[in-house]
Amino acid sequence: MDSKNVWRDEALEDYTALNREIESYWDVRSSAFSKVRLRELAGPSRVAWQGFLAERLPKDRPLRVLDVGTGAGFFAILLAGMGHQVTGIDMSGDMLHEAKQNAMASGVSVKFQKMDAQVLSFADDSFDVVISRNLTWTLPDVMAAYREWQRVLKPGGVLMNFDSDYGLETFSQKEDQANVHAGIDQAMVDTCNAIKDAVRISTHRRPTWDAAYLQGLDMTVEVEADIADIVHNDPAMQYDSVPLFAILARK
Repeated sequence: MDSKNVWRDEALEDYTALNREIESYWDVRSSAFSKVRLRELAGPSRVAWQGFLAERLPKDRPLRVLDVGTGAGFFAILLAGMGHQVTGIDMSGDMLHEAKQNAMASGVSVKFQKMDAQVLSFADDSFDVVISRNLTWTLPDVMAAYREWQRVLKPGGVLMNFDSDYGLETFSQKEDQANVHAGIDQAMVDTCNAIKDAVRISTHRRPTWDAAYLQGLDMTVEVEADIADIVHNDPAMQYDSVPLFAILARK
């Protein structure tokens, strides 16, 4: 067999195995993660996020929105409640179960689908908005994800990504029950660190890298280096200290 084909097959096998490990990790985390997002929805962070999004989204009509890596459905629920038509996708079936339950309890209609954020099944130019929160740091191929997100956006559409530069961080157990990551056992912390260290995005400094890559896709990019003070405003919840950046890219 040609050596290039062997290398390609091995790389694909590694990529697939890492995707499965990430999916399994979030399946296990789904219930506890959902409780954190429900706390946010019940507190002042909900209003803060709604205001932040409303200021930056087109205001003239209901929007067709794709929430990538929807998790427990936080953005999907917020945006559906704001009158938009939302589709939420996630690789984790257990996360999607939580999202469906949370959306139903919130009284909003959202379409949820199990799907890889790096390989979307939607047609070109399908959405007005593609939005994601705390997902890209854990993707094996962020470049593929960004290309797909740009592809499914309509001309003039907006890509909104909220994430943190976790590449140089080492996650640890949190004892303070106010911390959003409290209660995660050491084995899961070790798995999270292993995943972080395995993905290529951890070798880049962000959001500088993200902005440059999206500009290379012919998108107009705006970056807000840290919006944590705006949206992490619930005194009853303690987040990590890594800046939460916001990227707004227009097709």
